[in-house]
Amino acid sequence: MNLEYFIAKRVQSSAAYKNSVSAPIIKIAIAAIAIGVIVMLIAIATGVGLQKKIKEKVSAFNGHASISLYDRNNSITTVKPISIHQDFYPDFVSVPEVTHVQAVATLGGMIRTEKNFEGIILKGVGIDYDWSYFKGFLVDGALPDMTLENATREILISDDIARRLQLKVGDKAPTYFVKPNASSNGNPTISRGFTISGIYDSGLEEYDTKFIIGDIRHIQKINKWEDDQIGKFEVFIDDFDNLDQLGVKIFQNTDSLLNSQTIKQQYPTIFSWLALLDSNIYGIIAIILVVGIINMITALLVLILDRTRMIGILKALGAGNWMVRKVFLYNAMSLIIQGLVIGNVIGLGLIGIQYFFSPFTLDPSTYYVTEAPVYISLWHIVALNLGTFILCLLVLII
Repeated sequence: MNLEYFIAKRVQSSAAYKNSVSAPIIKIAIAAIAIGVIVMLIAIATGVGLQKKIKEKVSAFNGHASISLYDRNNSITTVKPISIHQDFYPDFVSVPEVTHVQAVATLGGMIRTEKNFEGIILKGVGIDYDWSYFKGFLVDGALPDMTLENATREILISDDIARRLQLKVGDKAPTYFVKPNASSNGNPTISRGFTISGIYDSGLEEYDTKFIIGDIRHIQKINKWEDDQIGKFEVFIDDFDNLDQLGVKIFQNTDSLLNSQTIKQQYPTIFSWLALLDSNIYGIIAIILVVGIINMITALLVLILDRTRMIGILKALGAGNWMVRKVFLYNAMSLIIQGLVIGNVIGLGLIGIQYFFSPFTLDPSTYYVTEAPVYISLWHIVALNLGTFILCLLVLII
């Protein structure tokens, strides 16, 4: 029988212990641990969730990396085409971590209705386009059908553009593009009568205010390209955490005339901001742990002072210093576990409410999302609880 544990359990179950001077201090210590766990769980869930959601959204529009000509002049729209016949397309065999490669092109234009007009960028996609990343953005209608023999007139437009132009699913969207090498003689524009098949809302203002999605064959005809010429390739990988290393491998396995960039390189501002979230999470966890440890130390000192007579009796019966310490450490461990259990139940409950019902919203112009996303894995939960328990116990032993 573990004598120290037995004594600690008897102390905790005694009426004198529950009604002693130390009882309020003990409750405060448990509450401090519980509140600390709640705050740390929410900080991790919202921080990681926001990072994950923004990475998914940016990747849905651009892929994890893109391959294009060097002389694109950093333009959003395609300046010069490249051949679709590349060693890495459609299967990037030399980099097995690449899961998908798709060909796209972009062209600037304008949608004009009877009452208003709006500048847009048509992103042309083909039969190889992976819609799985985009399906979650669809708020109305359906995705365009790219399997038709002739170029489909169906397009996706953003909810932002639809509201400003007062368009809905099924409406016509007369769109005008500038002819390549247009001369001063004749009409310098060319029109396309698109039909809106669906409306999307990504929450990324940078894209929602500009992009419509349509058939790449329209861009090829307007630009007078061949059927095998496209604007760029979008590349998807199996693990975003290895993006930097895989970006180097993709670059090394493309033609010398082509340039490859990861989305981190294309949008450094967004990903620098996301990196700051990690610092915020670590800072919050550190502060909360310090507060929790101080509360536990205070509770332990109060317990010791409240039990001086018991310590004297144990010492008189021959108990060593370590045995007496273990009695109070078992007591402290019980308080830490109680705080962890309460904190996990409430913290995970709040995270679940946000995940299923999303009562807390965010400004998309600042955070790129309309609602506070949450994500937490079993590893996060185990690491947080085990780390808190071990750290608090080590400090108490010291």
